[in-house]
Amino acid sequence: MSELVSTRIRNTAGKLGLPHLAETIREYTRRADEGKMGYLDFLDLVLSEELAVRDDRRFRQGLRLSKLPHHKTLDEYDFSFQPDLDPRKVKDLAALSFVEGKANAALLGPPGVGKTHIAVALAVAACRAGYSIYFTSLDDMVRNLKTAEAAGRLTNKLGTYLRTGVLVVDEVGYQPLERAEANLVFQVISKRYEKGSIILISNKTFSEWGQVFGDEVLATAILDRLLHHCEVISINGPSYRLKNRLQAIERENDVA
Repeated sequence: MSELVSTRIRNTAGKLGLPHLAETIREYTRRADEGKMGYLDFLDLVLSEELAVRDDRRFRQGLRLSKLPHHKTLDEYDFSFQPDLDPRKVKDLAALSFVEGKANAALLGPPGVGKTHIAVALAVAACRAGYSIYFTSLDDMVRNLKTAEAAGRLTNKLGTYLRTGVLVVDEVGYQPLERAEANLVFQVISKRYEKGSIILISNKTFSEWGQVFGDEVLATAILDRLLHHCEVISINGPSYRLKNRLQAIERENDVA
């Protein structure tokens, strides 16, 4: 390829918003020469590579905006430590049919069993598949909505939790809510109903949600919308955090 043609392609690629092509056109042509590619094969190579680069850029940007506490995947989850948890059920969720169907997933169990890890892994998979994601604790969401309501900006702030394709709500049940606070949660659940997925993490059984939301009727209304289309996974095994702490203590004792 002549330098003149190469320069023209780089300039055109830049104008089309294809910076990767502008930077790598010589590498593409080298691979095409070595593979003795035809015109269509070469075009397929360029377009496939550009799409992969764009998808990866979108994925990394989505993770950056998601506010996820970490980016762990299911491959990093130790299913052997939770023998009562069926890995197939979790991996079926990772296929994201519930997200495609705008349904929900609920992960229930005591602290430390890996609920948040699984929820984050599902969110990362959804982000990889092209869905927007947003992570929040219930306490943070309620506090932000209350602040916005007091400032007359509730509708705008609700959009933060309604626009995203997958909303991950952690720590449901750690702090009881007042009825006005529970009503704000109801608004989010109700407005997302059959319009976007929620992945919810709670240390409380659903029968205890009346205490969490301070009102049995309101809790029932929330559960009615949340559970209508919902996959529920209960994890009742030992705590990973306690396991790691006990291992650290054992190491310290061995050294001593």
